[in-house]
Amino acid sequence: MDTLVQALILGVVQGLTEFLPISSSGHLIIVPFLFGWTDPFITSLAFSVMLHVGTLAALLVYFRAEWFRLVPAGFATIRDRSF
Repeated sequence: MDTLVQALILGVVQGLTEFLPISSSGHLIIVPFLFGWTDPFITSLAFSVMLHVGTLAALLVYFRAEWFRLVPAGFATIRDRSF
């Protein structure tokens, strides 16, 4: 199977399982094992970290409106020393 297809499948698995109360990192280990994928890139720690960074980036973009309110409010709290 093509490495790009494997990466896409693992990206979808990461995205779907990130918010379940079980380890999404575990899924990134189990899925290649179950499908017999032995590509060193797909099973590497660096690839797993990049999938998690992609999830973080997607969440930051999705919740950008909240971040644009929370970050200035946090600095204002520090500046004014009050909640």
